Amino acid sequence: MDVARFSVTMVIPTPILILGAKGMLGHALMDTFADLAPTGLDRDELDITNSIEVDAKFSLLTPKTIINAAAFTAVDQCENEATKPICDKVNGEAVGILAEAAKRISATIIHFSTDYVFDGTKQEGYLETDEPKNPVNAYGASKLAGEQALRSSGANFYLIRTAWLYGAYGKNFVDTMLSLGKTKKELTVVNDQHGKPTYTVDLAKATRRLLEGEYTPGVYHFVNEEATTWYDFAVEIFKQAKIPMQVHPIPSSDFLRPAKRPAYSILLNTKFPPLRPWKEALAEYLQPIIQNQDLAPLDPNLL
Repeated sequence: MDVARFSVTMVIPTPILILGAKGMLGHALMDTFADLAPTGLDRDELDITNSIEVDAKFSLLTPKTIINAAAFTAVDQCENEATKPICDKVNGEAVGILAEAAKRISATIIHFSTDYVFDGTKQEGYLETDEPKNPVNAYGASKLAGEQALRSSGANFYLIRTAWLYGAYGKNFVDTMLSLGKTKKELTVVNDQHGKPTYTVDLAKATRRLLEGEYTPGVYHFVNEEATTWYDFAVEIFKQAKIPMQVHPIPSSDFLRPAKRPAYSILLNTKFPPLRPWKEALAEYLQPIIQNQDLAPLDPNLL
């Protein structure tokens, strides 16, 4: 493994600013960096698409490390004419605004991107050095635009690609499956889309280790290990939760959605110690939910 770092540990430059702090990943980041007293902002506190607001806020707070977890993640809504401009601004233009503002105050910026920037034709998976091209949906195109804006900004940056996120404080596939398990005995789930489910807590902890380990700036792939399909992911959720459910595999062609999904969006991590297998991470996430029977309401957009 090519581990690109200079030394074992360092002190993370503070103060730290976390954007998108009220989102699913944002909550995990705020918890992970809590001992460093980060400032967390969400969209009701800062419009990241407004360069004047961003410059003013950065000048006031003078952060040394900016972690951008803000994103428009409703993949299907990005295909809608009414909401696509918002998707493009938040995921694309705003990243350039943040990165350029970070450069002006000599701050390091960490930005999260997605497996969907790739077209999904490379069955063996995508390396950090693979150049994204031809995303199959508008969401992926917007995130790729954000990556390009980050790279061209001249800022000191870490670009972290991740995939298939789930965690507390947000809508996700795991909670949706658990909710369906309360009312249904049989489900169909697509079995021809391949990726790596990733727990937000593990992603947040890896982000901190990235900064503490003085890894070289650049592109990183942070995902829980071992590739799977949505079908096998669902089967494992019900197995671990001990919910009786008949899950039937179907092709994507039988489950049409506004946004096409890439068939193979497996991210390969070659620059950083691997995160734990996704089944182990899933077990940790499920434990308190099962104990408390705290099942989230059904979100049809995640089916």
